[in-house]
Amino acid sequence: MLDWKDWHSRHLERIEVALKTVTPSGLVGVERLESAMSYAVLAGGKRIRPLIVYATYELASPQVKLLTASTVVDQVAMALELIHTYSLVHDDLPAMDNDDFRRGKPTTHKVYDEATALLVGDALQTLSFQMLSELDADLQVKIDLIKELSFSAGVHGMCGGQAIDLANVGLILSLEQLIQMHQLKTGALLRTAIRLGTIMASLSEADKKSLDQFANDVGLGFQVTDDILDATQNSETLGKTAGKDAQNNKPTFVSFMGLAQAQSYAEDLLHSAIRHISHFGEEAEPLRRIAYWAFQRSS
Repeated sequence: MLDWKDWHSRHLERIEVALKTVTPSGLVGVERLESAMSYAVLAGGKRIRPLIVYATYELASPQVKLLTASTVVDQVAMALELIHTYSLVHDDLPAMDNDDFRRGKPTTHKVYDEATALLVGDALQTLSFQMLSELDADLQVKIDLIKELSFSAGVHGMCGGQAIDLANVGLILSLEQLIQMHQLKTGALLRTAIRLGTIMASLSEADKKSLDQFANDVGLGFQVTDDILDATQNSETLGKTAGKDAQNNKPTFVSFMGLAQAQSYAEDLLHSAIRHISHFGEEAEPLRRIAYWAFQRSS
């Protein structure tokens, strides 16, 4: 039986060690940018996206997993986390959500400045794709990984969702529009975490479809839970400014359907996500545990 606490702690340690090696250092004249990049990347966090990459990859049989070196999996997981980190740095800027705290610490533009924070996001994004291009892996695998990550991070995914969010401040969206926005803004990178893992693992098309459906539910449920926490928790617990969505008059699941119904909707999404991977055995237990955390976390 899986020892979840051991699996979780081992992989978190693996992630933090790997992240310390990815940001550049020692480049003459850009020391401030290097420092700011490291500050943003090593500021902590749940690391749910790289955890999902590992958990998905480990669904493959041991024989197949041997075909991909562990360092390659680390680099793919870190590339995804760099994209996520860049999005947070830019999201916190005054031109976006204008937040002073992230993960319980001052945001990057508060510690450094807005111009440096912009460069941090730009540099982390390009570094992510540089890492994927330099993988010691089959050329087609590298192309597939780059294509997947670039699609989900761009106008068809995260950036597109953020654009919809900014364009609809103060407006009333339908449930379908609200779901679409968050499937892009939040859900895209969570789905990509699954897909990056499946690109490196030999899984059937039926399994890939089930995992994609699982990822859709988890990605949407993660945002519903975020909206619930923003409405019910304080800033100290969240590690960022609480109630910011309401202050900014942004459309959320709580504002659309009320707290009780949003909580019920999140519960339905969790049950649906778990059903999609019910045919997997114990090897999928890390994914199940990650899903439960995503929906039931307190911060």
